[in-house]
Amino acid sequence: MSDALLDELRSLEVELHHPGVRCSRERLLQLLHPDFHEIGRSGTRYARDTIVAFLAAQSSPPDVVASHFSVRLITPDCAELTYRSAHRQRGGTLAMHAERSSLWLGGPSGWQLAFHQGTPCDPWQRPPLAGPAGTA
Repeated sequence: MSDALLDELRSLEVELHHPGVRCSRERLLQLLHPDFHEIGRSGTRYARDTIVAFLAAQSSPPDVVASHFSVRLITPDCAELTYRSAHRQRGGTLAMHAERSSLWLGGPSGWQLAFHQGTPCDPWQRPPLAGPAGTA
């Protein structure tokens, strides 16, 4: 698998975790495909408009720790990105651990997130140190 594709999609996914971006409605509309939908860690289904409104309204988004990224090319313009995430609490404790899966579609304006799902998982103590592409 292409390290360049993994790096690009990881960067776009993590951009959604960054407080400066999460609060920008314009950038969210660029990153999220018009047909975007999500099944959250809670099992709740969300449409694009709901996610854009929620993320754009956050004044202090959670500190998201993400690791173990991997990408699988499904077609030349469709890729699945998987990774782990957790929220860093005050004091550094990690909580709300999840396995994540995102479906990215490539088009004339670049890659856009079309589907995202979070599944609760067992906690880990801390994210792994950076390793080979796709592992951290």
